[in-house]
Amino acid sequence: MTSGSNGAPIGGRRPEDAPPGHATDKDQPPNGTGLRPAAQRLAAAADRWRGRITALCGWRRRGAAFGAGALSVLALAPFFLWPVLFFTLPVLVWLIDEPGDAQAVGSPVSRRSLTRAAGAGWWFGFGYFVFGLFWIGEAFLVEAEVFAWLLPFAVTLLPAGLAFFYAAATAAARAVWTSDARRVAALAATLSMAEWARGHVLTGFPWNVLGYALTYPLALMQSAAIFGIYGLTVLTVVVFALPLVVVAGSRAGDRRDDWRLALVSPAALLALLAYGHVVLARDPGGVVEGVRIRIVQPSIAQRDKWRRDKQREIFDLHLALSRTDAGGRVDDLAGVTLLVWPEAAMPFLPLDTPQALDEIGALLPKGTTLLAGALRVERPPGAADGSIPASSEGIKAFNSMIAFGEGGRPIAVYDKTRLVPFGEFLPLQPLLEAIGLRQLTRMRGGFTQGPTPRPLLDLPGLPPIAALVCYEALFPGEVWQGSRRPGLIVNVTNDGWFGNTTGPRQHLHQARVRAVEEGLPLLRAANNGISALVDSRGQIIASLNLSVRGTIDAPLPKPTRRHLPQALGAWVFLVLLACCVLFVAFGRRRENQ
Repeated sequence: MTSGSNGAPIGGRRPEDAPPGHATDKDQPPNGTGLRPAAQRLAAAADRWRGRITALCGWRRRGAAFGAGALSVLALAPFFLWPVLFFTLPVLVWLIDEPGDAQAVGSPVSRRSLTRAAGAGWWFGFGYFVFGLFWIGEAFLVEAEVFAWLLPFAVTLLPAGLAFFYAAATAAARAVWTSDARRVAALAATLSMAEWARGHVLTGFPWNVLGYALTYPLALMQSAAIFGIYGLTVLTVVVFALPLVVVAGSRAGDRRDDWRLALVSPAALLALLAYGHVVLARDPGGVVEGVRIRIVQPSIAQRDKWRRDKQREIFDLHLALSRTDAGGRVDDLAGVTLLVWPEAAMPFLPLDTPQALDEIGALLPKGTTLLAGALRVERPPGAADGSIPASSEGIKAFNSMIAFGEGGRPIAVYDKTRLVPFGEFLPLQPLLEAIGLRQLTRMRGGFTQGPTPRPLLDLPGLPPIAALVCYEALFPGEVWQGSRRPGLIVNVTNDGWFGNTTGPRQHLHQARVRAVEEGLPLLRAANNGISALVDSRGQIIASLNLSVRGTIDAPLPKPTRRHLPQALGAWVFLVLLACCVLFVAFGRRRENQ
């Protein structure tokens, strides 16, 4: 019979697997265990909790998984209560465990155990995504008379679909499960791979990747410049799941080694914090000479955004705010080098509206460039029209960022490359439009994807700009895709769809992490918030909160030196995955000997 590292037969029943309330000869560890009484009591309590969790079945088991996933959202923005993961991730591990025994290493994995593990992962993921993405429902209330009936489906079907990534991860982990702490490494590897897949499959949706739990406070965020967000996901699972899982199995024999292993988590957290404080203590590098930024946040209600009778009022508001400094004084953009308006700032097609171009030209003094989120279309000859098209025949529509120079002349264009499913395009568009469905933008035919690799914007007097429209800021490793490194990230967005919820706050935080990963300052203009200027260390220099109308004036921080993620790409993540895999494989090989 093969023995596990906890001293119990792997194929047999262990004392800690006894049903709750049944005493065993291990309930009071004998003298010589090496554990002090307080540690013994803690281990006994953790082991009893583990026994209760693994013994759950039916709706209680599903409820425990759903609740653990839902509570895990508290580890992310805007709450940042990441200590909750010290309890919720062990629950997921114990739900993958089989009650009463541990799978023998090298023995066939039963279909039942894989199904049971996948079910635990799906319910955990469903709770995680329902509570993490509930704010999506707000978008269906903007035009409630048209879209409200879709709200229940949006807030349940998307989380249900995303939860399958977690189900696949827990089933894969169960296939190589062990009886000791190595199972945490197995789960870390499979969950991080599932998060990577979630960011790439079917255009990708990497919102609230688990690794964001290790990006607050600011000192912890600096580790994103080494590991990237997917690498941080590996560390998140190991750091938060390991202590309680180890302690719960530490009552058989001399378990001092297990308790030393549990210290890996606080040691890792302290190391990440220490590194972050070292980075933050360095000179930030100053500002780019001769550049001054102004960000406009008009805070327009989404329901009014596309009303034809509001077009003039909205455009005039942007013009007036642009002439006003952060203190509310009119200065006509004196000294401002770059003026930034949010996503789709003008509720019309500016390139097809000569009057708008003339007024932008009158607004901009010499040496000032306007970079605005705007819609544009490409029409066949003879079909030019200043209105937003209602038909897709021969027309390509783009969600763009357009730079306007002297005289209002367009001098550079970036077309969004990552379109939002069901928001900016419909999967299986012809079929779904035929049955009456439309994306939330109500642009028949949807938007067209811009060219890739993503081009940089070269504007007079400014460093090369990596332009990101809306949720493009979620995608790690894609901020710049060519050989040239930008000197600035500009992210324009319209989070007015999502009201005063966690959504806009999560969006800002994830954009800040891109700044740290890339070592670049981030300039963010949002219609109703949260607009901000962020330095290359993720520190917010200036911001405007939700539903605040105003402007931000600030100099442009310099970027940091070239750093690990962009230089090494996915290698850091792959190295961490390899370490987990080798740790599990080596341990299973030893148990088989």
